[in-house]
Amino acid sequence: MRVKIDPDICTGCELCVTTCPEVYKMEGDKSIVIANPVPRDAEASCRKAVEECPVEAIIIVEE
Repeated sequence: MRVKIDPDICTGCELCVTTCPEVYKMEGDKSIVIANPVPRDAEASCRKAVEECPVEAIIIVEE
């Protein structure tokens, strides 16, 4: 599983970073992906972050 964040949509709310710090971190006022592919033990929390993103800026890219 891989994920992408659309920087044009991301509002920097930090929800994904709080939910799954293994995969996301803040860089300036936007979130970035720091683990691609997503580690298997972080897939559930990563998917939760995708579902909870208020602006739908995170996209799952299944492999």
